[in-house]
Amino acid sequence: MSIRFVAVLIVTTPLLAGCTAAASGPARAEQEWDGEWFTDQAEAAGLDVIHFNGMSGELHMPEILPPGGGLLDYDNDGDIDVFLVQGRMLETGKTLRDAVFPPAGSVTPASQLFRNDLEVGADGSRRLRFTDVTAESGITVSGYGMGIAAGDYDNDGCVDVYVTVFGKNQLFHNNCDGTFTDVSRESKTDDDGWAVSAAFVDYDRDGWLDLFVGNYLHYSLDRHEDCHNAAGQQDYCTPDASRPQPDVLYHNRGDGTFLNVSARALVGGEFGPALGVTTADFDGDGWIDIYVANDGQENQLWVNQRDGTFRNMGLLAGVALSENGNAEASMGVDAGDFDNDGDEDLFVTHLPVEGNNLYVNDGSGLFEDLSVSSRLGILSLGHTGFGTTWFDFDNDGWLDLLAVNGAIMRVAGRDDDPFPYGERNLLFHNLGNGRFESVTDRAGAVFELSDVGRGAALGDIDNDGDLDVLVGNNSGPVRLLVNNVGNRNHWLGLRLVGEEVPRDMLGAKVAIMRTGRPALWRRVRADGSYASANDPRVLFGLDSSAEPPTVRIHWPSGRVEDWFNVSVDRWTTLTEGGGR
Repeated sequence: MSIRFVAVLIVTTPLLAGCTAAASGPARAEQEWDGEWFTDQAEAAGLDVIHFNGMSGELHMPEILPPGGGLLDYDNDGDIDVFLVQGRMLETGKTLRDAVFPPAGSVTPASQLFRNDLEVGADGSRRLRFTDVTAESGITVSGYGMGIAAGDYDNDGCVDVYVTVFGKNQLFHNNCDGTFTDVSRESKTDDDGWAVSAAFVDYDRDGWLDLFVGNYLHYSLDRHEDCHNAAGQQDYCTPDASRPQPDVLYHNRGDGTFLNVSARALVGGEFGPALGVTTADFDGDGWIDIYVANDGQENQLWVNQRDGTFRNMGLLAGVALSENGNAEASMGVDAGDFDNDGDEDLFVTHLPVEGNNLYVNDGSGLFEDLSVSSRLGILSLGHTGFGTTWFDFDNDGWLDLLAVNGAIMRVAGRDDDPFPYGERNLLFHNLGNGRFESVTDRAGAVFELSDVGRGAALGDIDNDGDLDVLVGNNSGPVRLLVNNVGNRNHWLGLRLVGEEVPRDMLGAKVAIMRTGRPALWRRVRADGSYASANDPRVLFGLDSSAEPPTVRIHWPSGRVEDWFNVSVDRWTTLTEGGGR
C-alpha cells in the first residue's frame, strides 16, 4: 500500500486520489510580526568563527566551494551542537602569511566542534551559548575541509561524524563520553580524492547505516590551469576543466568496517561532478533512493531495486535535466513534501542565468518541472544557489524554502573587492497553492547581507519549536539564523529512535492526522542541502490548531505504528515498538 493511499484512508476529510492538498487546502494567512523573522546570533552565542579558504591568489578550484557545517547532538543532552568545517593552505611551502585573507591572530584555523550550553529561564526565555570543545573531543581534521555527514554507524546510540575533504575523508567515531576517535583507515572509508557532500543511509534495510559519498572532480594542484571568465579576467575554472570523480557507496558490514560496493550496486556507473546529495523514498515502495546534483552534467536519481543495487532513473523520472532539456550547474538539493500530498518533491539550486528548479513528484517517482508555474525559477534568477532546505519557517503546515547564495565567478563591478563573490540569501514563502513568493526583504537585516554562502544546516537550535539555520560562508563569518516567528503558531516536535538500536531512525516517514485536516508527512533525515548535516528530529507546524494529533510512523524496518493524542508545543521522543 502506498503512503499516499494510507493518508487517504485516515484523514477525516479525505483527499481524492491524485489530488494534492495544495489544490484543495485553505488559503495561507500572512504571519503578522513586527520584529525581525530571523536574527544572526552566531557571534553573540560564541560562534565567532571566520572561515579560512587558504587562497593565495592562484585561484585553485577547491578554494571556492566550502564550507558546509553540521547540527548534531553529539553528547545526547537534548540540544543541538555545532560542527564547523575549515580550510587550510593548499600549496606546499605556503604559510598563513601568504594567504589573501590570513586568519586573525596566530591560531592555525581548524575544523571545530561546539557544545550547545543552552540556558532556559523559568519564564521560558532562552539564551544560546556555545563552548568550543574541539581539543577535548579529539577531533583533528587533517585535510582541506569541505563538508560533513552525521549518523550513528555502529548503533551505539551516539552520533558519529564523517568529514569530506579535498584529500582523504575522515570518519570520527563517537565514544559516547564527549570524545571521538579517528577510525578513517580501519573503517575503510578514507578514499583519497575530492568529496563534497555525503549521506548516511540504510539502503538495504538491515539496520546499519551505510554511507554514500558524492565526489566532485579529478583535480590536483600540479595540473592547475589558468582560466578566465567571460570578461577576460582570470577566475576560477569551471568543472569542464577536469574529469568527474566517481561517487562511492559504502556498505556497512556491522563490525565497524565498510565495503566499497559502488561497482556492483550503482549499476551503469554513470557519474558527474557531484555537489549535492539527498536520500528519500521517492517512489513510495518503502526503500530509500539517492538523488545526486551534478555540476554542469545530468543529475542522477538512483532508484533502489530492493536487492542491494540501484538504477539511475534520472532521465526517465524527469529530474536529470531542466524543463528545456539542459544540464545545469546543480549545487544544492533538498527533498520535501511541499504540496502536502504525501510524496517527496525536489528543489535544486543553480547558476544566476539558469534559475533554481522545482521537480514535483506525482507519487510514483515521476516528476514534472514546475519551476515556472511555482515562480521559484524566476525568483532565483541572478543568484548562485548552494545550500538549500525545505522548512516551515512560520509553522503554518506548509514547507517554505531557503536558498543560500554565493557566486563562483567574479561579480562585475567589484574590482576593488579581493573576493568579489558575495550575494544575498533568499527566503521563499509557500502560498499553499503550488506557488511561492519571495519574502527576503521582510525576513530581517541578516538577509540584507552579501556573503559567499555555501552550506546550510537546519535544526531547532534553541528547542523553542521553530527551525533555525546554520550558514557557512566562504572566507566569511558563520551565521546562525535564529527563527523568531515560527513558534507563534502551534507545533509538534518528534525524535524517532529504534527499539533495540537507540539511534535516530534516518529514513523513517512520519505523518500527523487531525480532525478535518489533511495528513502532513515528513521524514527523518540528516542529509540534503549542500555539504551539511541537519538536526535529524522532525518538526511539524500546526498553524493555529492545538489539537493533539495522531502520529503514524513508517519505520525503515517496514513496521508501521500509531501514537494517539501526542502532546503539542513540545519535543517528544517516540521509540519503535512503543506504538500501536
